[in-house]
Amino acid sequence: MESIGVPWFIVVRYLGPPLFLVLAGGALLWWRRPPRAVMAWTALVVNLFAAALPFLWIGVQSLTGQGDLTVIGLVMTLLQPAVVVIAWSLLLVAFVGGPRERSVASETMEDGEATETAPTPQNV
Repeated sequence: MESIGVPWFIVVRYLGPPLFLVLAGGALLWWRRPPRAVMAWTALVVNLFAAALPFLWIGVQSLTGQGDLTVIGLVMTLLQPAVVVIAWSLLLVAFVGGPRERSVASETMEDGEATETAPTPQNV
């Protein structure tokens, strides 16, 4: 990391908490699987990606020589918080959104016939 001008302790400082969140959150998701586990996993990975985004950007700048464009830097400064908001919104929807509803139209029985099913009551 020093080759692109970022000391290792800075990388650990910024990537450590999201990495711990992926590990601890992954253990909780494995232990108590929520109805939308895929969405929760996606939120954890997107949060880690958001934390790594500035370092990825610095790497791209050093490889391409585009470090002097302030407009792109401004876009990256606004993009990282937006990606974090998306990650936490996904996590919120995964856990607070309630259980997935089943299709009310019909369910196929073993012999191929379709039967109408009533919707399950929801607690208010």
